Formats: sequence, C-alpha cells, structure tokens
Amino acid sequence: MARVKRGLMRQKRHRKVIARASGYFQRKRNVFKNAHEQVMKSGQYAFRDRRQRKRDFRRQWVVRISAACRMCDVKYSQLIDGMTKKGMQVNRKMLSELAIADMDAFRKLVSQATA
Repeated sequence: MARVKRGLMRQKRHRKVIARASGYFQRKRNVFKNAHEQVMKSGQYAFRDRRQRKRDFRRQWVVRISAACRMCDVKYSQLIDGMTKKGMQVNRKMLSELAIADMDAFRKLVSQATA
C-alpha cells in the first residue's frame, strides 16, 4: 500500500487557521496550537454575542423610552400598559427613535395611550 504524506494538507489547514487569527495578541497569532484554541473560542464568543446583542439593544430602547416618559410625566410601565390596552402596536425600537427624533409625536402617542 502506498504511503500517504500529509504535509501539503496540514500546511493548508494551518495557514487557514493562522489567517483567521491575524490580529490576535502575542503567540495567539502565529503559533498554530494557540491560534487554533483562540479561533475556536472566538467562534463561541461570536455565537453567544450575536444573541446577546439583541438583548442589549432592547435594554437600550427601554432606557430611552423610560427617559422620554419621565419627561412626559408618565412611567414606562404605564405607557406600555396603556398601549397594550388600546391595541397600539408600536415596537420599542420605533418608540425610542420617536423619543429621540420627534418628541412632539412621542408626546401625542403618550397622551393617546394614557387617555
């Protein structure tokens, strides 16, 4: 049986990992073992943080809406409760954009929800 030499494929695999690890700190960028460990860990962080980013944005929107509600003398919970009871369907992202860009429209929305 013929002998299988794996030099070329190993080089390709290593080169791919090292390329993905470029920009990392110290030996994590150019030593294959360290680079491979860090590339794998980076993939785990990326997977986790793609989901966490959505939570962070929602938290930020709630904080902005709450601050705008305080300017209108209404609590955040009262606004959301009033909107659900009236059947107003505006998501938190749009509410926060309204609070930042067009405070008059936000005040009208708050007055409709709390009336």
